[in-house]
Amino acid sequence: MIYKDQLDKSRIPAHIAIIMDGNGRWAKQRGQARSFGHQAGAETVHIIAEEAAQLGVKYLTLYTFSTENWKRPAEEVSALMALLMDSIEEETLMKNNIRFRIIGEMDKLPQDVAERLRQCITRTSANTGMYLVLALSYSSKWELTEAVKRIAEEIQEGKLAIGDITDKTIDRHLATSFMPDPDLLIRTGGEIRLSNYLLWQCAYSELYFCDTYWPDFKAEELCKAIYDYQQRERRFGKTSEQLLKR
Repeated sequence: MIYKDQLDKSRIPAHIAIIMDGNGRWAKQRGQARSFGHQAGAETVHIIAEEAAQLGVKYLTLYTFSTENWKRPAEEVSALMALLMDSIEEETLMKNNIRFRIIGEMDKLPQDVAERLRQCITRTSANTGMYLVLALSYSSKWELTEAVKRIAEEIQEGKLAIGDITDKTIDRHLATSFMPDPDLLIRTGGEIRLSNYLLWQCAYSELYFCDTYWPDFKAEELCKAIYDYQQRERRFGKTSEQLLKR
């Protein structure tokens, strides 16, 4: 792969977040039902997870199902839930030493799906490699609302003073508190928006948008996105001159 050969292995982003968009449009182009696109997209998840783990990515967070997606036609939601059950391959996770986690409202999921996910989390917990994190029944507005509720409870119980609240306080109460903020956020499918995904965490993430539909986003495309990331200067509000003095 051209781009993989050009990557600086010492500057692989520790955390990559992806908005996996374009399954439905990919299927429509082929005269197929949307479920056909979701099936192809699930196969891409395994390819990208394996490639990311081999490259040395520490956290890969995939926007799998948003809180807004519950508004989709019931038959599509049911198909997506069934596909989620079928697509969790612990063998792939174990082979690549990958740990599995979920962020989102698991209580909203069908009981059998939630139980299957919990089993996978438990069985991969002893692995020491990359975290594969599925954002499932997730949205930033939900996450921030829940964080505010928990902080308010701590204030009410006298465990926290209002004047002591900082951005770090909010970080600790987010669903993503176990991992660093994304270095790179990728969105496939040609849309240029964040769609209520990791809004707090992506304040200084590098953003990469591409026209490739998710089912066609293979290992070469991931390496291309990382290569693009490595050409950028991450200043975090500082000047280029300040960075040179480090």
